[in-house]
Amino acid sequence: MTYPELSRRQDPHAFLADYRTAHPEDVLTIDDVVPADQGVTGLIYELTARGRDDLLECRKLDGVATPVVSNVFASRRRIARLLDTEPGGLHEAFAARAARPVAPRRVQTGPILEIVQRGTEVDLATVPMLRHFASDRAPYITSGIIVAEDPETGVGNMSYHRSMAHSPTELATSLHSRGDLWRMLGKYAELGRPMPVAMVIGGHPLFMLAASARVGYEVDERAIAGGLLGEPLEVVGTPEYGIGVPAWSDFVLEGTIDPAAHAEEGPFGEFSGYSSNRSTNNLIRVTSIMRRREPILFDVEGGNTAEHLNLARIPRESEMAEKLKSRFPDVTAVHYPTSGTHFHCYVALRQRRPGQARQVMLGLLGWDPYVKTVVAVDSDIDLTDDSAVLWALATHFQPHRDILTVDGLPGSPLDPSSTSDGTTSRMGLDATRGPDFEGRRIEIAPDALAQARRVLNSLTAQGETHV
Repeated sequence: MTYPELSRRQDPHAFLADYRTAHPEDVLTIDDVVPADQGVTGLIYELTARGRDDLLECRKLDGVATPVVSNVFASRRRIARLLDTEPGGLHEAFAARAARPVAPRRVQTGPILEIVQRGTEVDLATVPMLRHFASDRAPYITSGIIVAEDPETGVGNMSYHRSMAHSPTELATSLHSRGDLWRMLGKYAELGRPMPVAMVIGGHPLFMLAASARVGYEVDERAIAGGLLGEPLEVVGTPEYGIGVPAWSDFVLEGTIDPAAHAEEGPFGEFSGYSSNRSTNNLIRVTSIMRRREPILFDVEGGNTAEHLNLARIPRESEMAEKLKSRFPDVTAVHYPTSGTHFHCYVALRQRRPGQARQVMLGLLGWDPYVKTVVAVDSDIDLTDDSAVLWALATHFQPHRDILTVDGLPGSPLDPSSTSDGTTSRMGLDATRGPDFEGRRIEIAPDALAQARRVLNSLTAQGETHV
């Protein structure tokens, strides 16, 4: 069935087909049968070990009738392409588009309405879920974006929440971020009624990226999705509660979260690299399942993978870069390294006066509740290279002089080293050279490097392995 009245640009299937055509070298398609139990995870971790971050398409999974696409967000270059820029312009492009929100547009129909199951037809066994890690309690939905609307203003909220089947009609989930959805659930609790929700599983990558945007409670992330897309997000109303969900969705689960109802979930492989038992143990009662006739499961690989981390940190980096550069014009770059999960941040600056790096680090430690350690370096250090940052730390940093710590601050409840309520301490390491630094970096003349390239290129062309 075709939908000429809808924008094809918002169809995740069209995105996949177009990207495969434009960048075939960046898409790995597996036609062999892949196990639903850790098969996708195994492929992604093996690709990472080989220095690859391909978009992964698994067409056949054992016990799962739906093709799976994963690792979409593992590559910064791929995310930059979504925003029509290069990796170096990623923060600016995301911030610029997110700053121009576009309200969603209601439409009457869309692919998500091709199959609608309600009442006794609801069975979560028909919804594809994968086990990502041996330590996971069960197969999980990792790309589930919960959409809810404020009971007074109607303003929507979108956020990711891991979820597993608790019964044929119930999902156990965690609102562990205790963010806007947690706040909204509190409003419904005060009203004495459950909160209607719709869980969108996957979607167009720009819609998925919008769900990670760091915006205020009064900002609807569906409008941020419109800003990233450059056009209104086309939404249809869910059958029971009329919650606006993307018309091009593959799966949507509609139901309610009762503030008083709970179900155990976890452990689950989180971004820290550990399996987390910490959970709010909330329960979603599913009353409707919507799906496309030929759906694809757009999965998010969990754990401390580049995909999981990028999906959350690109919006965070963009926000922090914008804030810092606005307040401190000498800041040149911000980067959250994969090695530090969400807890480390590197910042580069042109330090013109004593104490400037400390001021910048305090800003980061205060603005970002997840960051525990900030390393400040000079603007000539490549923040995307851990070894370059560690070199700066080794040669510029003196512990007695260049360290600052703050304790008793709220952090991430999923940090296994934090207290049970998520309280943590934070540290700033000033690895800039400072005004009195003496030393000259070693140099290699450009003509010597050019000569070396010519020699090595010649050997490669001849198939030589030694001289």
